Amino acid sequence: MIRPFRVFSSTLLLVLVLAARVSAGVTLDINDEDSIKTAAQIVADGLMNYYHGDEYGGTPGLFTGGYYWWESGAAWGSLIDYWFYTGDDTYSDIIEAGLLFQVGSDDNYEPANQTSSLGNDDQGFWGITVMAAAERNFTNPASDEPQWLALAQAVFNSIALTWSTDSCGGGIRWQKFLFNDGYDYKNSIANGVLFHLGARLARYTGNSTYAEWAEKVWNWEVDIGLISDEYFVYDGTYVDDNCTSINEIQWTYNLAIYVSGCAYLYNYTSSLNSSSASTWKTRLDGLISSSDTFLSGTTDIIYEPACEPSANCDTDQQSFKAYMARFYGLTIQLAPYTWDTLWPVLQASATAAAATCNGGTDNVTCGYTWLTGTYDGSYGLGEQMAALEVIQSQLIPYSDAPYTNTTGGSSTGDASLGSGGDSADDSGDTITTKDKIGAWAATACISVGVLGFAVWCSLSGQDTTRHISEWIRLDDM
Repeated sequence: MIRPFRVFSSTLLLVLVLAARVSAGVTLDINDEDSIKTAAQIVADGLMNYYHGDEYGGTPGLFTGGYYWWESGAAWGSLIDYWFYTGDDTYSDIIEAGLLFQVGSDDNYEPANQTSSLGNDDQGFWGITVMAAAERNFTNPASDEPQWLALAQAVFNSIALTWSTDSCGGGIRWQKFLFNDGYDYKNSIANGVLFHLGARLARYTGNSTYAEWAEKVWNWEVDIGLISDEYFVYDGTYVDDNCTSINEIQWTYNLAIYVSGCAYLYNYTSSLNSSSASTWKTRLDGLISSSDTFLSGTTDIIYEPACEPSANCDTDQQSFKAYMARFYGLTIQLAPYTWDTLWPVLQASATAAAATCNGGTDNVTCGYTWLTGTYDGSYGLGEQMAALEVIQSQLIPYSDAPYTNTTGGSSTGDASLGSGGDSADDSGDTITTKDKIGAWAATACISVGVLGFAVWCSLSGQDTTRHISEWIRLDDM
């Protein structure tokens, strides 16, 4: 099924793109590799219309148009996959510059200009993107820059250090600091990015500590009721009542981040001939069995039932289907037995998504809902990203599975980055008590700095709904 990755000529691709634009709309033949690459190129070009960070006065790494910081990080992940699937390196330098500009002073994607609204899930999506850069063997940064694997490890460590047993028996809070709205909410996506990154790091590095953390998150999600007996993944729960009440709204990206995490752990444990492989397979199968929630009617087309039928999906939610498409594609590559179930979903959704890419003044702008058979008038970074992800997923049969450090990945790591410890190699040292004390102190310094920022905002008349952070409680596993 999986054939070796083949580099596709950028020049030929451009010729095909220009020819396709003679008529309105994106044409997609899901059985033709060149047609898929041409369609993906058109949609990727449309996505980059929202990026001006490489222009005078722009901020590298940030897409413009009112999009939150996390969605910029997610968009770079889509473009790394685009580079890998198509071989088109048009945006490679821009991707690298954007990812490196946003790392923050501690190389863990906590840039100072985002601290006032930083969520663990926000940080996690940047971590997922640089993890993909390592797994796809994306061009490594210069030796004096942080490396992709090390950045992913730093994000993992930074989020893991916020695990708290002061309420709900554990779990990760949605927001990073107490002064952020949502700090009192522990949700599936904040815990999901830790689970997902742990699974990917375990497979890439071979270090079982990451898998142990993933297991810890999974068990907490199940114990608290955020993953139900039917494998529905619910949104979150509040610490005020010790997480006894569950917000049962369901989103595509919540399910998909756990589906793909289980696929990584199934793949990893299978390579070790571990008995736990059957456990992860059972969990993966259970989650996939619940995915009909996100398929419209009798079709295999992905949709967002919580907001799409009423046409009230917000800016964030308009991008959620992108991650389901991306993570379903990864799942097929890592657990090939899921092909018969997931591939028809990606095929039907890709065809339906391409049919919506006939809007805008360029006649190739993609809409949001994939159920209408044409452009619905909705446009933006999320819509374009979702269409790109599901269309380029059709190149999976022509591409390699994500690499590890023994199968082609060349990115080097620093297992203590983001944990407050001394520099380490990429073998994946555990997060020690010494490391946690260092991270605690670093967090205290950040909190003091942000307090000063909040006071300045108040005195200068700027609106701020946040309040000062408490110390992050750090618990050993």
